Parts: sequence; structure tokens; C-alpha cells
Amino acid sequence: MADDKVGFELVSPERLLLSEDVEMVVVPGAEGDFGVLPRHMPMISTVRPGVIRVFENGAVKDSIFVSGGFAEVTPERCTVLADQAMPLDEIDRAQAEQSLKEAREDLADAKDETESNAAKKAIAVAEAMLQVSQG
Repeated sequence: MADDKVGFELVSPERLLLSEDVEMVVVPGAEGDFGVLPRHMPMISTVRPGVIRVFENGAVKDSIFVSGGFAEVTPERCTVLADQAMPLDEIDRAQAEQSLKEAREDLADAKDETESNAAKKAIAVAEAMLQVSQG
């Protein structure tokens, strides 16, 4: 790997989605978006629902929606273990609206804290999908 590149891997439960050396990657961390460049300080972060942006030649090369997960950063590499990931152009707005409606109903019907937390997470994912699908 060149000194001006950082290794980036995006992994979902189903498969390895992306593995390449990139100029920079921006990840939607729990505390806010963070950019990873070569020689980044080591860190681990949770990932909130949002868009990972992969940069090459000073411009966004790939934009991938993630529903959450974890990111591990070392000086040479950024690995994101995503709960779910998909390119932005694969987001179905109608399906996201339906998911949001169902998640809100699930929250209203929640019988305990576990069900409530699951519904809140589903709401956050659906809302983020709708937000990024608007462009």
C-alpha cells in the first residue's frame, strides 16, 4: 500500500462489500462523522445509520448506506463491520417509508424496554434511509 493511501474494508454479515486502498474514508460515527486518512490514530467507534463516503482523487468515489455497526481504525487501515450496507442507488424510498411506519407501530406496541429499543433503532435506520434517498 502506498503511503498516501489507507486500506478500507466494509464488511456486512453476508459478505465483504469493499476492500481497497483509498485516499480517505468518512464514516458516520456515533459521536459524529470522522474522516480516516493514512497514519490515523488508532480508535474504535460505533457507527450510526448514515453514509460512508469513499474518496479518491479528491472526490467522492463511492457512497454506501450503513444501518449501524462498528469501525476499527489503525494507522494503515479502516475496517467497518456494518449491520447492513447498500449503495445509495439501491435504497427503495417506498420500502423505507413502509419500514418507518411499521417501526413506529412497533414502538407504540412495545411491551418492554427490549422491544422499545429495537423499534427505536429501526426508526433511526428508516429515517436515515429516507434522508439520504432525498439526495
